[in-house]
Order: sequence, then structure tokens, then C-alpha cells
Amino acid sequence: MKKKKSYLGWLIILAVTLTAILLVRHFHIKNFCIIEDGTLYTSGQPRGMDYTRLLYKYHIATIVNVRTNSEHRDKNWHNEEITFVKSNGVKYIEIPIDKNNPCPDTKTSNEFLEIMADKLNLPVLLHGSGDDERVAILTAVWLIKAQNKTSKEAIQTAEKIKKESLTEAEMKFVKGLNK
Repeated sequence: MKKKKSYLGWLIILAVTLTAILLVRHFHIKNFCIIEDGTLYTSGQPRGMDYTRLLYKYHIATIVNVRTNSEHRDKNWHNEEITFVKSNGVKYIEIPIDKNNPCPDTKTSNEFLEIMADKLNLPVLLHGSGDDERVAILTAVWLIKAQNKTSKEAIQTAEKIKKESLTEAEMKFVKGLNK
């Protein structure tokens, strides 16, 4: 009888733990970062209920996606995103940056800075596919060029988004933004 109670106790603990993990995953936006509350947020690819949470909790007015057209064919995320923005009056802007070269050119950087400068676009969610270098570097561009942050501050934020150190090329690019 004692063994049955012991197994039952372990099963209950396991069930509660699994439920908690599933709820956290369900209510957690992948790689979500608040860069400046009410202005700029970054994340991995939103999915399902993430969109509703982004709209109602963070009042996202514009989603900026850095994925390229070839990445749009991966899974069904693109259709889900387009359906959400059309249904909820959220602006959707694509600024494709090659995943193999995450440092944006001047035109791309200026396009993002113009989006961020327009108060009607705020708050903005900038996202790519996950812990994305492109999102990290484009955020660093905005921090230095529009927010007058130092290279050191921008690098720290970019590394927080990327969840690892910047490469030598990325570091050189960010440091060159102060010139």
C-alpha cells in the first residue's frame, strides 16, 4: 500500500511539473527582450498566443521582420504573422538581412532608423528567427545612432539579445557606428 502511495505521489509531482513547463512555454515569447519599454522590443519568431500578448501587454504597433524571402518558406510562421497583423491593425515591415551577413548596409540601417523615428510606428517589435545576430546588430545601430548610446552599451545589449559574444566582424561594425 505504501509503494502505491509513493508512486502516486511521484506521478502527481511529475504531472504538476509538466503542466508548469507547458504553461511557461505557452506564455513565454522566445528570446523576448525589452530594449526600451514602450518603444522597442526584440524577440525570436512569435507564435500562436504570443501575438495576442504582444498586442495587449506591450501594445505593439509595428512588427519589423529581418528574415529574407527564402526564410519565409520555412514552416507556416509567415502566414500566421501576416494574418495577425491584418486582423489587428498592426503594421508589418520586412527589412530582409542576409543571415550570413548580419551587419546591415547603410540603406537598411537608415530604413530601420526612419521606422523608429516615426512615433506612429511605436512600439516596435523587431524579430528574426531566434537568438538572431541580425536583430542584435540592428538594435545596436538604433541605440548608437538614435539613442546616443556608447559602443560599449550597444555591444552589451546586442550580446544580451544574441545570448553570446559578438564576433570580431560584428564588434568592428558596432564600434564603427560611432564615427
